[in-house]
Amino acid sequence: MTRLYRTTLVLPSAELGPENPLPPLRKPEAVAKVSNVDELPPDLAEGIGYGRLDTTLPCLLQDGYTRERTERELPALVLENDRLRATVLPSLGGRLYSLAHKSSGRELLYRNPVFQPANLALRDAWFAGGVEWNLGSTGHTTLTCEPMFAAEVEGPDGTPMLRLWEWERTRDLPYQLDFWLPDGSDHLLVAVRVRNPHPYDVPVYWWSNIAVPRNDGTRVIAPATRAWHYGYSGRLDLVDVAGDLTYPSRAEAAADYFFEVTGTPWIAAVENDGTGLVQLSTGRLRGRKLFLWGESAGGRRWQEWLAPGAGGYLEIQAGLARTQLEHLRLPAGESWDWMEAYGPVAADPVLAHGDDWTAARGVIAAALPAAESLDDYLGAWRKIADVTPESFLATGSGWGALENRRAPMCLPGTPFPDESLGPDQAPWLALLDGTPPDGDPLAVPPPTLVNPYWADLMEYAPKNWLTWYHRGVAHWAAGRHSDAVRAWRESVAADENPWALRNLAVATAGPEAAWLYRRAVALVPSSRPLVVEAIAAQLAAGLPDEASVLLDGLPVEGRIALLAARTRLALGDIAGAKAVYDTGFEVANIREGETSLSDTWAAVSDEPLPEQYDFRMK
Repeated sequence: MTRLYRTTLVLPSAELGPENPLPPLRKPEAVAKVSNVDELPPDLAEGIGYGRLDTTLPCLLQDGYTRERTERELPALVLENDRLRATVLPSLGGRLYSLAHKSSGRELLYRNPVFQPANLALRDAWFAGGVEWNLGSTGHTTLTCEPMFAAEVEGPDGTPMLRLWEWERTRDLPYQLDFWLPDGSDHLLVAVRVRNPHPYDVPVYWWSNIAVPRNDGTRVIAPATRAWHYGYSGRLDLVDVAGDLTYPSRAEAAADYFFEVTGTPWIAAVENDGTGLVQLSTGRLRGRKLFLWGESAGGRRWQEWLAPGAGGYLEIQAGLARTQLEHLRLPAGESWDWMEAYGPVAADPVLAHGDDWTAARGVIAAALPAAESLDDYLGAWRKIADVTPESFLATGSGWGALENRRAPMCLPGTPFPDESLGPDQAPWLALLDGTPPDGDPLAVPPPTLVNPYWADLMEYAPKNWLTWYHRGVAHWAAGRHSDAVRAWRESVAADENPWALRNLAVATAGPEAAWLYRRAVALVPSSRPLVVEAIAAQLAAGLPDEASVLLDGLPVEGRIALLAARTRLALGDIAGAKAVYDTGFEVANIREGETSLSDTWAAVSDEPLPEQYDFRMK
């Protein structure tokens, strides 16, 4: 009998910390940049060139976490039958944290023993393990560390179903996930629907990101003979699928492999004994990917960084496009849906691990449920997809409710109640009623809404320092950078404030940017995110003495320690820079692909890079 119930997980967890109040004006730091687009098939090249985000606005960065972990309770929702137990974290992007196979006692996913954010997502904070649901743009979703709405609905077979839904803010799209575990089923079914309620097309990106344990004998198998390889060197190349490529433990460097799937889309990770996890879907979710960290010192360091004290893992993924570098066009007023299935697989290990790739694929395919049954499940689910939940198990953000206040939408099945509105939405509710935002110029301003509807409202609001500030952020997000600069100058003229000064600094370069940052820090010296940016700007402008002044009195820890080492190096104090490294420090939000730690070390020492500072992906 299927059950759905609340529980809590107790894990060593780092605090997520406060959002960074400084709007992210620079392009998201994506690792994947393709240098050979002109060599690719036209449809692939078109998808790569379409829909990339220039900013994660209106979302702010989540970079306030540390590496300090204490036992904390995380709310969890459990859906289980006599075969499987699925554990979902509604406060963390609806992450499918665990999928336990009850008869064998096996955990089918990589279950991270800690909650430790690290800088891999579009908004910075991301954590490893389980299944992550990525809607938005290339990279880990802005919602990965955000709450979602959750409720119980009755499934097509009368069993309880878990529904999650939210409003994705960078694309302004509502979406839902329905977890369904029929009685006696060996597979967790997940129905996904993404809707475009707007009168214009919207770029869409979706990848279900599945972490599984990686042992020496783990093999990844998919119905493909070729794959697009991306090795973080800038090229996307079509390669044959065979041999060592399918054994992640044999890879030296981090890499992506996007399989050219034929037939029913599926992907499996199997161990030496032929058992493991398989994910399959209906046809709309066509893409399949293998990501591996590799066995280099940097790859091993990343895995330890993300899951301290745990074994290695790899990721198998499923997406709407054939690669993660593409976006698709969701037409105005339309919705897309599909059905995914997650469950155990058991196959003849001799065939699954044999040299005959055709036989290895065939033995896994033979163990899967028929593709027709998954289509049938999708058809049955569509009949209840619009059923409105009566009682909630968890509450998400108020952003969907705010958009519904601005322009009421028909979104059956995914209500955004007024009760979810909170302090973040309050200034914008007031603007709807004709009251413009205003306040203390030294206080952190509320996050700016940047879609055309809100930008137009702000454009006609009465002028003060804060409305000029918000106008500038909205102009910048729309690509009108000169208009943004003019608005921020008006903001400073109306009432000098550090927030518009900082934005002007980002829009500028060299000594002028450094000067603007110093003016901003003088107004709010306690703003650590501002101070960090300001020190980096002094170094970029060739002003290490000014950087040293800003560093004076600050604790030499975290990213401040790295900046201190770089400043001492720029001042010619090589021994002082090395001393910072010798003392030891951790940059909690070191970015995936960032080489500042290794680059600075190479400038101060001929010795091998200590493992604790090695995050190189190639």
